[in-house]
Amino acid sequence: MTSWRKSLVLAPFLTVLSLPSVGLAEELNIYTARHYDSDEALYSAFTEETGIEVNTLEGDSDQLIQRIKREGAASPADILMTVDAGRLWRAEEEGVFQPVESSVLQQRLPDQLRHPEGLWFGFSQRIRAIFYNRENIDPELVQRYEDLTRAELEGEVCIRSSSNIYNQSLLASLIHHHGEEKAKEWAQGVVDNMARSPAGGDTDQIRAVAAGECSVGVANHYYYVRLLKSDKIADRKAARRVGIIFPNQEGRGAHANIGGAGVVAGAPNADEARKFLEFLASDKAQNIFASGNNEFPVVDSAFADPVLESWGNFKTDDVNVSVLGRNNPRAVRLFDEVGWR
Repeated sequence: MTSWRKSLVLAPFLTVLSLPSVGLAEELNIYTARHYDSDEALYSAFTEETGIEVNTLEGDSDQLIQRIKREGAASPADILMTVDAGRLWRAEEEGVFQPVESSVLQQRLPDQLRHPEGLWFGFSQRIRAIFYNRENIDPELVQRYEDLTRAELEGEVCIRSSSNIYNQSLLASLIHHHGEEKAKEWAQGVVDNMARSPAGGDTDQIRAVAAGECSVGVANHYYYVRLLKSDKIADRKAARRVGIIFPNQEGRGAHANIGGAGVVAGAPNADEARKFLEFLASDKAQNIFASGNNEFPVVDSAFADPVLESWGNFKTDDVNVSVLGRNNPRAVRLFDEVGWR
């Protein structure tokens, strides 16, 4: 497979790269902010099925968006792939995407995972779960995101910084369901219950819960699965000390975000790009998402990873994920107002 990967983190202002020629038949150029080795399997499977060669450029989502803007009409980008509806919304706001009409995507993907105007689509789901120390806390205390503000949890909550897009989207969903005033109260309540200043990534929150630094943490589900499957004994032991909760099962369901993609405006290979999006909705690609990065497939006929399957069925929030993007600026402002660092 052709590859022209470059690190935009190391050269964020670089405007000229040595790229393959574009506009050739049966070629596809993907700018991706997904840094998972398993995605190579997606590209290989697509090429094997269609004969279309895939070229990839990896980088930070915001840097890729700005790069596409700088390149303008000369951009070789056909597809932008990234994670979280908040980042897809940022690309949408910058005019990166063009609308796609596809009966395959309409039939295969749930309504709430498709942008209302077809600008981008969600192909995998990640659940923002609550984790608890099995020895230190009764899980009945934290069955809802709203429970993170309970007085009994003062000094017991570990969660990432407000700059984290996953937390921004969670708060964006609370703004949708409860309004700004109640969402702000929730954010303030979580700040009041923090065991420590926000630090580290999602895996760090789970490890902190396992170590007893806090009784409760918030993280995306697949980080937990990575610990369960780790080659390191210490990781697996830590995971066994922690339980997972999919919140709000008696109400709206657990907050679900996405890994998604859209066709770039002016894409030189727009037809191939549409075919790639349709491929991502196939059972083959959905199974790769599930087995490669432990993400939940979005198509019912696809198989999830055995660990995910063992958790059984649970309810997810069916709000259209585009709402998470539209509410992002308000979520960021509320975090600032309550001093969530």
